[in-house]
Amino acid sequence: MKHFTHRLKYVMFFVVMVIIFSILGLVLVPRADNIHLNNETKETEKRIEMIRLSAVGDSLTEGIGDTTKSGGYLPLLQKNLADMYPVDVFQIENFGKSGDRSDQILKRLKKNEEMQQSVQQANAILLTVGGNDLLQAIQPKIFSKMTTKRLESEKETYYGRLEKLYAELRKLNPDAPIYQLGIYNPFYLNFSDITELQEMVDFWNKSSQNFVNEQENAYFVPINDDIYQGIPEIEKSDDKKKELKSSDSSSLNDLISSEDTFHPNNLGYQIIANAFELKMSATKNKWLK
Repeated sequence: MKHFTHRLKYVMFFVVMVIIFSILGLVLVPRADNIHLNNETKETEKRIEMIRLSAVGDSLTEGIGDTTKSGGYLPLLQKNLADMYPVDVFQIENFGKSGDRSDQILKRLKKNEEMQQSVQQANAILLTVGGNDLLQAIQPKIFSKMTTKRLESEKETYYGRLEKLYAELRKLNPDAPIYQLGIYNPFYLNFSDITELQEMVDFWNKSSQNFVNEQENAYFVPINDDIYQGIPEIEKSDDKKKELKSSDSSSLNDLISSEDTFHPNNLGYQIIANAFELKMSATKNKWLK
């Protein structure tokens, strides 16, 4: 009994000391302030339920050359954006049609109610246009001397078509930013001696960029410099260099489909997706809301 009483004194002493130090801790140790998140942190934590992107245009929107048949650059852009922004769903609708010029895209837009609804609801509009307009412009002169001077009158025709297309897009959706992709020269590596072709592509891109810059809330997405020379030599793996050397195909553009040597391949579409994502990120305040 005496031994039990002795142990009980130690237990009571320990309990008393714990209580004393707890009280001292509450009195002497300052309380931590509530954690305040800065505005930037709050923004990154806000979830957006859905962002809608409406893609209209030609074969580059349709995804010709994409061996997965999943829509070219669009699913790749969708993944890029989903990895970067706090959005539950990125909905992208594809209204691309191979071979369409700007006037033919406009014709479809005026007739297709599903396309109209997509544009109306879009947070951003993605547009690929101009390549087929250029082909139409140079076809009658294909066996004559091709010069940018001869394209001046064709440029005015193209401007007129773009004005009507943009007017229709803006009638359906006055607020969404429009991102228009430039065109590229798929034949540069095969016909690098035909400098006039590259000059015409540069001229057409510059003309398109000038037009887009004059529009409200519209952005030009350049792509030619990223594609026309293929993957830079310094970025190629050793295996890729050996493959090209052994097959004697070093003049082939490894960003262009080997099936038609005109449209992008899967890697080419990834580069297009990256170009769209870069421009959209720089202007995210226009659509991320």
